[in-house]
Amino acid sequence: MGLVLTRGGGPLSAPGPLVTAGELLGPPDDVAPTLLGCWVVTDRPEGRVALRLTEVEAYAGDGTDPAAHSHRGPTPRAAVMFGPPGRLYVYFSYGVHWCANVVVGAAGQGSAVLLRAGDVVVGEDLAAARRPAARAPRDLARGPARLTQALAIGPGDKDADLLDPSSSVRLHRGDPPAQVSAGPRVGISVATELPWRFWETGAESVSVFRAGGRPGSRRARQD
Repeated sequence: MGLVLTRGGGPLSAPGPLVTAGELLGPPDDVAPTLLGCWVVTDRPEGRVALRLTEVEAYAGDGTDPAAHSHRGPTPRAAVMFGPPGRLYVYFSYGVHWCANVVVGAAGQGSAVLLRAGDVVVGEDLAAARRPAARAPRDLARGPARLTQALAIGPGDKDADLLDPSSSVRLHRGDPPAQVSAGPRVGISVATELPWRFWETGAESVSVFRAGGRPGSRRARQD
């Protein structure tokens, strides 16, 4: 169960304006819940898919969050996290799937918000073709790996500018959900006490909570 944090309106029927860099400044745990209801839009040769975010997780930079990839500084893998706000940090998780994050906070800080789940609102047929195992619309982007599959986000999108109208991956404003809940982050084994996972209360696309690290793995950070 989560703590209800905010109360807003219902979802938009179309994306709002692009998010601005100024809106992404601030501590990641403050910025993360404001991204709920935002639209992530991808344009590919085969068509457009857009989803409305229903679940995110915050990861802090400045070496303060041992669960973040940036904890050890701007390594080749995590260098994008230290860039300006609004960049897309994409990484390969467990050698199995891709995950996508929005860089937040000031450049050089190393903070990001993991995109965990969303509702596909444009291009459902195309998303379903990319996710043939999905049994229902709620499963198309339910979890960070499914989200990137539905949107066709991969290594070529690393460091994409989500705030650029000409980018093939963009982040648009949307109406906030009626209620936002908070609780522990998923699949990590350090800094587990931080309630830095945020989700739209009652949304069916929110991923299933799984505490602790991946079974059989010694990895403790956000992968």
